[in-house]
Amino acid sequence: MIIAETPRLLLRELTVADAPFIFELVNEPAWIEFIGDKGVRTIADAENYIINGPHKSYATNGFGLWLVQLKEQNSPIGMCGLIKRDALKHVDIGFAFLAVHNGQGYGYEAATAVLDHARNKIGLKHILAITNQHNVRSIRLLEKLGLKYERLITMPGDAKPIRLMGASLQPAT
Repeated sequence: MIIAETPRLLLRELTVADAPFIFELVNEPAWIEFIGDKGVRTIADAENYIINGPHKSYATNGFGLWLVQLKEQNSPIGMCGLIKRDALKHVDIGFAFLAVHNGQGYGYEAATAVLDHARNKIGLKHILAITNQHNVRSIRLLEKLGLKYERLITMPGDAKPIRLMGASLQPAT
């Protein structure tokens, strides 16, 4: 199911057919460093990641992490979407892209489309984001999207504090 379209990108629900791409993405050095090792060692693990993560969220919440693909090449470049975590009061936005696609504005383009969807289709009034304190790229992107630093938090099961950011989602005028 297509969630959003931008001039260069298409955001859609993940399917198990996307497992080879997910395997590649979650094993990139930046993912491991800033998001964490998800233990995805095989394509079957990637299929389970999709089923137990995004698919479960689509069914439970009506949203989740969505595949971001280049429209012209029809090739996946990352994920961007909405996550409802038990430990956070509000929904948060998350994103990750293959390193080869960094610095081309795709993250901003995809995240802007996700925030528009959150505001206008889902009706969210507030959005959060969490990020590793040292993930300068993500922090800059979140600030560009209008999110502001709120405080450091420690998520259940994690030892290191992470940065919590947030913003009000005003209706489009």
